Amino acid sequence: MTNSIADIAKADCLLVIGSNTTENHPVIALKVKEAVRRGAKLIVADPRHIELVDWAYLWLRQKPGTDLALINGLLHVIVKEELYDKEFIAQRTEGFEEVKLAVEDYTPEKVAEVTGVPAEDIVKAARIYAAGPRSSILYAMGITQHITGTANVIALANLAMACGHIGKEGSGVNPLRGQNNVQGACDMGGLPNVLPGYQPVTDAGVRRKFARAWGVPELPKDAGLTLMEMMRAAEEGRLKGMYIMGENPVLTDPDASHVEKALQGLDFLVVQDIFLTETARLADVVLPGASFAEKEGTFTNTERRVQLVHKAVEPPGEARPDWQILRELMERLGCPSPYSSPEDIMAEISRVTPSYAGITYGRLEEKGLQWPVPAADHPGTPILHREKFTRGRGLFQAVHYLPPAEEPDEEYPFLFTTGRLLYHYHTVLSRKARGLEEICSEPVVEINPQDAEGLGIQDGQTVEIVSRRGKVRVKAWITTRVPRKVVFMSFHFWEAAANLLTVPALDPVAKIPEYKVCAVKLEKVTA
Repeated sequence: MTNSIADIAKADCLLVIGSNTTENHPVIALKVKEAVRRGAKLIVADPRHIELVDWAYLWLRQKPGTDLALINGLLHVIVKEELYDKEFIAQRTEGFEEVKLAVEDYTPEKVAEVTGVPAEDIVKAARIYAAGPRSSILYAMGITQHITGTANVIALANLAMACGHIGKEGSGVNPLRGQNNVQGACDMGGLPNVLPGYQPVTDAGVRRKFARAWGVPELPKDAGLTLMEMMRAAEEGRLKGMYIMGENPVLTDPDASHVEKALQGLDFLVVQDIFLTETARLADVVLPGASFAEKEGTFTNTERRVQLVHKAVEPPGEARPDWQILRELMERLGCPSPYSSPEDIMAEISRVTPSYAGITYGRLEEKGLQWPVPAADHPGTPILHREKFTRGRGLFQAVHYLPPAEEPDEEYPFLFTTGRLLYHYHTVLSRKARGLEEICSEPVVEINPQDAEGLGIQDGQTVEIVSRRGKVRVKAWITTRVPRKVVFMSFHFWEAAANLLTVPALDPVAKIPEYKVCAVKLEKVTA
């Protein structure tokens, strides 16, 4: 997030797109509601009737997979009516003229045809967002999990910069992270092309710095494979072994039957986790990790806040904290470890990661710190880009709408989309609490009443959902939460694994799969 969670309540306008905030980020949703109670205008862009729609000043019900057309349509109105911040653009950005030309064709009328959002609502939303004076964008995986996911995010950045809604309170472009330490994992180099602090592995100077810090002659100079590239390489026999920590790709990756086949074809698979997941059951070796309450360390949350946690209980049985497992593995492989505690690891992080340079356990005992924290006396950075952008000037980039990789046709006439439920978290940590399981114990597929009537499907009846990759059986929930020709399922349930159906098409830049759109057909199960 460019801004803080507390900042959300200070906004005059909130554009929530690709985020079912009340179910996926319920604490942040309270800040959205606080802003609305204070008088902020909430614009919700979502194909489904999520709870925030009931709080919204304006609901833009776009067709799944058309977010980029909608965002460019908003910017078209802002450009045409000269609602953009001329001073901010001139002083702090570059490339605006190219984007102005790029959005010329995204008229409200044309965008309405693509998205299904009425043209007058597109105009109204653009005017509200531009007027602010403090407008904030919140988005989540409904924006990123598309073949145009990177372009979607760039378009949102274009929108915010055009109106000057960045670098100040109550504004910004704010991605809501999907899990508690996704931000921290990325910060620490949990990506195939960067080392900690987003320092590129292709930079020779960066490699030399880390080689010295780690006491090795050199580091590999090429970027590694992304998750989906790894699975493809495993299936093709080019990748022989894999070490999986805290992930359950058998349920969470698209085209899951191919994922399982890829993992079964490995020469050696290690899974380190706190539960025996569907993926762990395929492993040659399972290493039992410790949960958050059973270890010391830090998490970095969605607002870039580094927070220190202390062990509350001892790990059960043979379970150990992840860092201890990795340290022992390093030593058995002949690499002496200099770490005797998580605090030692944080001290190294501070030495090699500029954005964490001023973070110490001593400071974190008092309160969490939002990076960048470049020095020991720096208070942290609640709002990014106040004076300038990281690269100097903010860069506008022209991006264009592309339809989803797979659209409905005569054989597969429905759009299938996936997401989470309030009562479950993901797959590894979901369905372990008896109380929550009693509330939400089985999967359902949301079907619009008109579609259900046309197919002769009754509420609660078992249906079979079929895509070009697989099929699942699940009970029908007849509801107006979804529009016609769209069906929705969560992905928490192994007995009806939604990702048996999803398409493995990838965003060309971030290599994120298109979980949010594929084509399916529905069939009644009569037996």
